[in-house]
Amino acid sequence: MYTEKVMDHFEHPRNVGEIENPSGLGTVGNAKCGDIMRIYLDIDENQIIRDVKFKTFGCGAAVATSSMATELVKGKTVQEAMQVTNQAVCEALDGLPPVKVHCSLLAEEAIHAALWDYANKNGLEIQGLKKPKSDIGEEEVEEEY
Repeated sequence: MYTEKVMDHFEHPRNVGEIENPSGLGTVGNAKCGDIMRIYLDIDENQIIRDVKFKTFGCGAAVATSSMATELVKGKTVQEAMQVTNQAVCEALDGLPPVKVHCSLLAEEAIHAALWDYANKNGLEIQGLKKPKSDIGEEEVEEEY
C-alpha cells in the first residue's frame, strides 16, 4: 500500500521537533481525518531556509509527507519553497494511495502558512503566496497522484 520511501520517512522522519523563535510558523489541519501539521522555519537575511522542523499529529502518511516536505525546502530560498507543491511531495515519496493524497496537501499548506507568518512578521510580500487555510479538506485535492 505504501512505497518504500513513505515507510522510510514514517519510520525515520527527518527534521522532527521545534525551532525556538522561528522566522515562520505554520499550523494546518484536516478536521475530518484529525491530522494536524506544524512547520517551523528559520530563514536567514538572504531569505534562505536555514533550518526547518515539524511536529505532526496524524497517520503515517501525514508524518511521511511532513518529513519529505521539510527535506524539500531545507536550504532553499523562500521563492523556491513556494514551488513545493503537494504533487512534488507525492512524487518525492514515489506516490501515495489516493485516500492519503490530502496529507501531501497539508504539507504544502503548512509550508505556505509558515511562509505567510514569516512575511507578516517582516512586512514582506512573497510572490504567489495567498493567505493559507487552517483546515484542509479532502475535497480540495483535485487530482490523484
